[in-house]
Amino acid sequence: MTPSQSTLERLAAVVGEAHAIRDPAQMDRYMREWRQIWVGRSPLVLRPQSTTEVSRILAIASETRTAIVPQSGNTGLCGGQIPDESGREVVLSLERMNRILDVDPANNTMTVEAGVILHDVQQAAAAADRLFPLSLASEGSCRIGGNLASNAGGLNVIAYGNARDLCLGLEVVLADGRVWNGLSRLRKDNTGYDLRNLFIGAEGSLGIITAAVLKLFPQPRSRETAFIALPSPHAAIELLSLMRDMSGNRIVAFELIAALALDFAVRHADVRRPLGPAPWYVLAELADPVPGAMLQLLEEAMSRGLASDAVVAQSENQRSEFWAARELISESQKPEGGSIKHDVSVPVSRVPEFLAAADAAVLSLMPGARFVSFGHLGDGNIHYNISQPVGMDRDHFLARWNEVNDVVFEVVARFGGSISAEHGIGRLKAHRMPAIKDPVALDLMRQLKSALDPHTILNPGRVLPL
Repeated sequence: MTPSQSTLERLAAVVGEAHAIRDPAQMDRYMREWRQIWVGRSPLVLRPQSTTEVSRILAIASETRTAIVPQSGNTGLCGGQIPDESGREVVLSLERMNRILDVDPANNTMTVEAGVILHDVQQAAAAADRLFPLSLASEGSCRIGGNLASNAGGLNVIAYGNARDLCLGLEVVLADGRVWNGLSRLRKDNTGYDLRNLFIGAEGSLGIITAAVLKLFPQPRSRETAFIALPSPHAAIELLSLMRDMSGNRIVAFELIAALALDFAVRHADVRRPLGPAPWYVLAELADPVPGAMLQLLEEAMSRGLASDAVVAQSENQRSEFWAARELISESQKPEGGSIKHDVSVPVSRVPEFLAAADAAVLSLMPGARFVSFGHLGDGNIHYNISQPVGMDRDHFLARWNEVNDVVFEVVARFGGSISAEHGIGRLKAHRMPAIKDPVALDLMRQLKSALDPHTILNPGRVLPL
């Protein structure tokens, strides 16, 4: 339903005119996302500063059947945070709700509002000699509400888990404006259903997260980081197992990088190449290892033929250079033309088979396609990105997006995987949900949506198709 002028005035009055944006130029940054796939329209952007204001906004929205699109840092890659092109959806930005409410080192928890930037959470934890391990390439701009709403993953899932595993409690505003205060700092509470996990990963479609209690961990006293050349993904799987066994399972990161992915980063992102040419690389990191553990591991790996070369960071600066080579891969694809990206997961042991089968399937559809595969091998999450063939027209390549997706997702399903590992569903994949979800699971999801958002005002058409 298109909101009336009266409704828009009531909504704006909640936050005040200074924080109710109507000017198209000022609204522009809320209307588009990093990849420029979606550019939406909205009659109003609201920037509340408190849970009370969010509650009042949703109460009015429920009464008037006004669609609300929650937005945190606007770093999502599936379009879930961008309004559609109808001009009927109101954007609710949580960027002003950016307070760190409490840090409790003894309990290893931190309570924050949803608009706190991830890097600020990391810094606040470090100031208390603690670690908040969620780490993403966008951590300087993404915000905790969005991280939880999409159940973000990142670099350290192998050791600490996804965003869901790093959260103890939530505060959530429901579609009718009621506030659920679930900001528990308890690690054990068996008093009924775990409501928290309904909202984590729901992309704002069941309620709007306004605050969270996060888990903290001891700060590692030392790290050993290595950039390793390998002959194949099969060797990487064996290396992962060897590292787990020999390090006492102290692996906190294990990133697989295809040769072309590193080539792009070196070519376009001012990255220094850590090692000479090889088919594949792994960036691995141990936390609090026995001194010299990484070197011992690498010697054993080379004796088994799992690695052909390696370098261990000798300083924090060198460690940062290694990580820059990994984190700048996505950005470095842009100068190479169009890129069709996939955030998929398969069982860890099946990653090599998946890569071989997916490459073959895509090449049969599009000869000359270039594979920029990289990601979190330790948890089976591969960013299976395909750059356009050299010389192909970019628009022609991107016009085949759905064809390529169909081919890749068929291979993902064949290997028992998921078409969304850590980026969410959003607008990009909502239409695929009926085909990929168990019918009973899909029915339960629809029932939950109907119960919590009976008028379908919260992020309509995201996660579940309309």
